[in-house]
Amino acid sequence: MTHSIQPIILITGATGSVGSALAEQLAQKNIPFRALVRNLDKAGNLKHLNGAELVIGDFNDQQSIVNALKGIEKVFLLSNSSEDAERLQCNFVDAIAKGEVKHIVKLSQFAANINSPVRFLRYHAAVEQKIKDTGLQYTFLRPNLFMQGLLGFAGLIKYQQKFFAIAGDAKISLVDTRDIAAVALNALLSRDNESKIYNITGPEAISHKEIAEILSTVLGKKIEYINVSDAELLTALSQVGFPAWQAAGLIEDYAHYALGEAAVLSNDVMEVTGTVPRTFADFVKEYRAAFE
Repeated sequence: MTHSIQPIILITGATGSVGSALAEQLAQKNIPFRALVRNLDKAGNLKHLNGAELVIGDFNDQQSIVNALKGIEKVFLLSNSSEDAERLQCNFVDAIAKGEVKHIVKLSQFAANINSPVRFLRYHAAVEQKIKDTGLQYTFLRPNLFMQGLLGFAGLIKYQQKFFAIAGDAKISLVDTRDIAAVALNALLSRDNESKIYNITGPEAISHKEIAEILSTVLGKKIEYINVSDAELLTALSQVGFPAWQAAGLIEDYAHYALGEAAVLSNDVMEVTGTVPRTFADFVKEYRAAFE
């Protein structure tokens, strides 16, 4: 659906969990936006959102990015997590620097650091630095582990009453992707968020055992968390189609979680949006159909 007002916001990664939530929130506020997609056939519900303008583009094709950026002043930057993510996002930033964009909101990751042993955290930090070097206004969103990531285990939870990870007893301040999107929305709409870095967490830090207990309580059946070895998880991820680079990166992520480094609580969701972030129990209640 095309809006009569020229959009000045471009969303990338609009078909993912955070990007699609952001698109929906923009549509609900009647704010026109442009979404960069690689394939219109896979754009799904985006096509029907109020104020959405879809353009085809690819991070590998800088001209397609330049075309998508015409008239755009604000960008939400998100791409698939892959071995090429750093190069592709930097390619995108190069294209942005040549246009009219004044403010870029990047979805980064909690604890992003160029010296981290975790590849995801290194690449996000590298892109953050690239953006800073352009001199553009920026807002970096650093969310912790997504609650919606558990939907990947929905089949196991539904049919076998169990799920797996390598987090041990470590507590993690998981966050709902809709709360991440709400911070992104505010970052795009208010200049108060320029040159800011937000750590985005839920309101509680819980272990995977506690995740299982909350699932059990809400679903009314016993759900078990099974702590496996790195090798077992790597095998399982490979079997369900994870690329080797991404699977190894997830193992690094979980090593970071297991050290308790992702248990920190931040008040940034409340401070930016004025709304308390969802608890994990809230998430399970809203998505219970996927797990039952």
